[in-house]
Amino acid sequence: MPRTPYKVFANIPFNKTTDIIRKLKRGFYGETWCLEVPDGRYFVKLDYSSLHKSIFSDSIAVVEHLCKHGVDCVAKVIKTVNGAMFTNYDSAVLGVFEWIDGENIQNETTKIPEYQMLAKIYTIPAEGVPLARESFDTAYIDTFLSHHEQLKVLTDDNSARQLLRLFDEKSESIRHYSERFMDFAKRYRTDYDHFYITHGDAGGNIIVNGDKFFIVDWDEPKLAPPERDAWFCMHWNWAMDAFHKALRQNGINYSLKLDRLAFYCYHNFFYYLTEYLTAFYDLPDMRGTLLQSISEYFDGWIKDNLLYADCIE
Repeated sequence: MPRTPYKVFANIPFNKTTDIIRKLKRGFYGETWCLEVPDGRYFVKLDYSSLHKSIFSDSIAVVEHLCKHGVDCVAKVIKTVNGAMFTNYDSAVLGVFEWIDGENIQNETTKIPEYQMLAKIYTIPAEGVPLARESFDTAYIDTFLSHHEQLKVLTDDNSARQLLRLFDEKSESIRHYSERFMDFAKRYRTDYDHFYITHGDAGGNIIVNGDKFFIVDWDEPKLAPPERDAWFCMHWNWAMDAFHKALRQNGINYSLKLDRLAFYCYHNFFYYLTEYLTAFYDLPDMRGTLLQSISEYFDGWIKDNLLYADCIE
């Protein structure tokens, strides 16, 4: 960061001559930092994405809402001296959170604690927070197609030309997934039962500290059905059984629906593609890295879920 804005935060006694600030590896949309001061450490996040900044600022209010309702598996928000939950800094939205010690782990052993935390959060009322509501739309198809056309304008960019060739090679798969996505979306546009505060990417954001588990990076919370959190492991029967058990233990009488799981699988296929492409335009210095990530995406972690979703009538 070119400057240090921490004087705006009331509860951080920051001394730029003696304290430590170090950059972390995490941060798809911008930067993340660890601030070390005499009374402890803090997690600092800056979001530079033109598409995502407003989403990030709203998400901080959701985290504050969860904390007020007694949820102890999320990082507490550090407010500014004026009582705001974030500030604007260096063209980014900047938020500060209490530091959570532990290791970012994603494997089969973290799934049951993850589902238990999510089910507890589903019991929290959503009134009073700026929370987007699932509409079962297919807008990400149009966004992808628009970005695809914009790539053709970057004629002097080698990464853009390579990305166009990749999309040509994968055109049949993209067309197939878009048709399935639209079909499942139509089925649920009149079904808005069992909507809760969902994370959308909890599995990749679990911090483990001994026997304690936390869900961090609430970048895109949404009022949506549990399938939005469950679809990542839809191809594992044991995981779906564990999800159902967590719902029942928290008094939620609901069974995951295959159609909704399929919707979120295809929805997220296009969501992650458009996120990559948005970053491709916003962050030109990262285009080589993003090209590699997109190249690996089609046959990567999402493939097993897509194969499972393709079997759902």
